[in-house]
Formats: sequence, structure tokens, C-alpha cells
Amino acid sequence: MNQVLTISCKLKVSELQPVKLDATLDAFVQALNWVNQNTPEKIVNAVKLQSLCYYEVRARFGLSSNLAQQVCRRVAGSRKVAKQKNRPVKVFKAGFVTYDARIFSFRQKDWTVSLTTVEGRERFELAIGNYQRGMLAGANPKSATLVKRQDGSYYIQICLESEPPEPQDGDEVLGVDLGRTDIAHTSEGQHWDGQDITKVRDHFANLRAKLQHKASKGTRSSRRRCRQLLQRLSGRERRFQSWVNHNVSRRIVETAKSIGASIALEDLTGIRERTNQQPRNKTERRRSNSWAFHQLRLFIGYKALGAGVKVVTVNPRYTSQTCHQCLHIHPDPDKSYRSGKRFKCGHCGWHGDADFNGAMNIKAIGALVNRPEGSWLSCETIGGLLKARTVSDSVSVG
Repeated sequence: MNQVLTISCKLKVSELQPVKLDATLDAFVQALNWVNQNTPEKIVNAVKLQSLCYYEVRARFGLSSNLAQQVCRRVAGSRKVAKQKNRPVKVFKAGFVTYDARIFSFRQKDWTVSLTTVEGRERFELAIGNYQRGMLAGANPKSATLVKRQDGSYYIQICLESEPPEPQDGDEVLGVDLGRTDIAHTSEGQHWDGQDITKVRDHFANLRAKLQHKASKGTRSSRRRCRQLLQRLSGRERRFQSWVNHNVSRRIVETAKSIGASIALEDLTGIRERTNQQPRNKTERRRSNSWAFHQLRLFIGYKALGAGVKVVTVNPRYTSQTCHQCLHIHPDPDKSYRSGKRFKCGHCGWHGDADFNGAMNIKAIGALVNRPEGSWLSCETIGGLLKARTVSDSVSVG
């Protein structure tokens, strides 16, 4: 399986080039919507779509041969995804054009790209830093996407396809406990405190509440200004979350690679629905629901794939309530040995950080994924002790 990474590069445009790019962007999205509205919805094959509307698309919107084919492929791909989710493709929004190797090329000697527009071929210099140059050096990309951002700047998102290395062998596992107090806590003792992050998120939430209140009152210009500020604020908070998740995931993968270990993560699918059933105030619900745990897991996944590190997911049931030393759970279902960030076992006396204890349990379950006899670390208790169950009950591989 090949890995595809997307490198976002800003384009340097001359005085006349924005007009050509805007014309291409507008023609492309109009063609997308026209094809989607004027062809049977059940057709999800790009070749069939192309046979129905290829010449009409070229004549109506002035697109080149390859751009017209890209329109058909994009509509077909979107319909396939919509069919899986059991919903129709309603409308395509403006601001992007997809390219393949016939209408896009990258040249390393002067760090430029060549793109086909509705007015012919144009060459653009890339305004990029050392990271993009390092990723693109020696590469031969075959596809890209042109996008126009809200600030009016143009970016080319270049897709780099590579074959990842074989996952490293070994029985060592790095358990990772994800949470809100600590964004992540590993079985090696690494942890990333979430208190400073919570302060930043609370600041964004308070500022957003004030702007939303002002956006409903005042003059027309003041309301418009508040809406613009809210939009900018949303982008800043999203970039902050991505920045934190990128840094945390990079450190976790580096640690796993350095010790020759696989990474074991909790399968937190549906965690928000389950936690929202508990009685909590509005602030606590917002803090729990606003952090992008799924994004962190995705970042760990693709970074681990590129580094040759295996990732497994385990059932999170009882990992925070079980003592990793003696595998004992509190005999009273309504009570727990965990109290906030502290864990004190009433059976063997072990005490320490609760997230570290959870990470050690995740590590132990992850280490037993490939054992044919099954995982003896279970989620069911009898008299406060663990009962053996099969691997399918307690562990899932991802």
C-alpha cells in the first residue's frame, strides 16, 4: 500500500495571472455542478459520465480536454462517497481545480509548477520554505489541486506518493492514553499537559461568545465586522489544534521508533455520544467536545506509517479502572480506585498517575493482539478480579 502526502505550496502570481486562475476556478466549478445536475445520479463511473457530457463540457465552459476529464472524475468520485453515506451530491463549492500529470508539472531547478488554465499553460514560482523543499526534492509528483483561499491567495496542493517502509518487528509496545487533562500520556512516562491548552480554548470560546452577541445587535456594518472576526477566529483555533496535534503525534511516533515499539491506542469511536449522556455543565461539555482527538489519532497513523511503526487500537473499557500491577478492579461497580489524576489500588497498594496507569494497561492489551490464545486482560470482573475473554472481545486491530 502506497502512502500519499499532500504538500501545500503558495503560488507567486504576476499581475495578469490571477485573472486566468479565477477564470479556470469558476469554469471548473460551473462544469462540476452542470454535470452533476444534468446526468443521472445513479451513474458513478467516470468513463460513462465522460461519454455522456465530455464534448458539451468543453464547448460550454471552455475547458481543455484533460480538465473536462477531471470534471467527470471528480463528480463520479463524489457520487461514490455520497452513495456510501446514503445521501446525494447537492452542490460543489468554488475554489479548487484538480490536476493530473498531463496538465500539471513540477520543476525543481527553479522551484516552479506549470498549470493548464482556460487561457493556456502558465508557469508559477513557488513561495515555499525548507520543509516543502525537503519534501519535494527529487520527487516526481503526478497530481495536484489548485485552491484559492479566503484571503485571495493561491495554493497548489501537490500529492506525493511513496511506498512506506516495512513495519519494524518486535514485541515492544508503546501504550498511549488520550484524555483532556493530559492530551496524551505514554507508557514511557511522556505526557502533554492540557491545562495550558484548555486556557487557550477557553479564551477562544469567551471571545467567540462576545462576538456572537455583538453580531446580533448594532449597526449593519458592525454586525458584518463581527461575522468576519468570527470567521478569522475559527481559523485560528483550528490551526492551533492542528499545530498541537502535529507536535504531539510526531513525538509519540519518534519515541516508538527509537525503542522499536508498536503504538497501541484506545478506540474512542462514539466517545462523545457516551460522555454527553453524563450530567455535566455547559462548559464541561464544550471542553470535552471541542478537542480533535480523532485528528490526533489520524496524525499518529500517517506519521507512523511513514516511519515504519505499527499502530493497533484496543478496546478502552476498564483501562482506566484496572490496576496495571495486579489487574484488580474495585469490587463495587459504583466506585473506582481512580480519583481524578490519582490512582490508588486497594488490592496491591500501587499508587501513581491515573493516566500512566491507563497507558500501561493499553500497552499490555496491545502486546497481546497477535497471541492465538487470546487476551487474558479482560473487561469483565468477578469479585473484583479479571475474567479471561477472547481477543475479539477486548482488542481490535486498526
